[in-house]
Amino acid sequence: MSEPPGTTVSLANAPSTDAPSKPLTAQRVQPLRRPGRWLVTLVVLVLVAQFIHGLVTNSFYQWDRFGYWFLRPTILDGLVITLEVAALSAVLGLLGGILLALARLSKSPVLRAASWTYVWALRSIPLIVVLIFLYNFSALYQTLSIGVPFGPAFFSFDESKLATDMAVAVVGLSLNEAAYAAEVVRGGILSVDQGQHEAASALGLPKSYQFRRIVFPQALRSITPNYVNQLIGLIKSTSLVFYVSLLDLFGSAQTMGSTYPGDIVPLLLVVTVWYLILTSVVSVIQFYVERHYARGATRSLPPTPIQKLRAGVTDLRARIRREASI
Repeated sequence: MSEPPGTTVSLANAPSTDAPSKPLTAQRVQPLRRPGRWLVTLVVLVLVAQFIHGLVTNSFYQWDRFGYWFLRPTILDGLVITLEVAALSAVLGLLGGILLALARLSKSPVLRAASWTYVWALRSIPLIVVLIFLYNFSALYQTLSIGVPFGPAFFSFDESKLATDMAVAVVGLSLNEAAYAAEVVRGGILSVDQGQHEAASALGLPKSYQFRRIVFPQALRSITPNYVNQLIGLIKSTSLVFYVSLLDLFGSAQTMGSTYPGDIVPLLLVVTVWYLILTSVVSVIQFYVERHYARGATRSLPPTPIQKLRAGVTDLRARIRREASI
């Protein structure tokens, strides 16, 4: 039966045949399904499992010999030399990089040109060439002297006595490291907002004070991750000092590999694991240094690994309770 003309039917007052719905707070939110992500995760887990299985079951790695060599005095002595060379080169390289960066930012055209030329040359020449050149430096200059330029000398030194294997390694790595550190420091200084320089100048602070207490602390937030990356590369570059007759970690393993040719693979694994440990320690230190200099630059400091673990456990417990209550 049709409705009379002009009559409207209101659906708002019509009885609803649907079951009463749950409150929004009681409804479970269904996460967006991502089958591609799960597929890629599964493939990665399978590849990792296969890699670990190959490491454990392949007899070619000789894990018993790896355990024998890992803490041998020869390897530990080489490790100490590696740490000494890396530490000295890192400090001297950073100091040289700071001076080169300041010269590059100087208003003196001579200092800018000299700094640019140094950085250009040292970044262009391979490190092994620098080390070998320094190792044979006594063939070019048998004595070094201090005195009046183009005039009489006051003190003279025998270069062959000063250029020990350790000195050649540290000087070569420091010269090379300073060239890269200069660009890292220069980039960090340029990252500081120009208003900081203007505010410091408006207060009438000396230039040296401005740099030490205002500019450089802020630049460290940008310098730290980049220079730590350089430091990790420096630790690995110490393996080249073997070619200037210094038995570092790699050199010690190489020497033992020549004496025991059947243990070359486990010795290389020993070196690999030690380098992994060293770089991991440096990475942990990097995290806390970056976290320290992030104060005042971010609203909240990034959580530490322990804080992340606690938050993950708390989130897992809350999820389990939520699943059980549904």
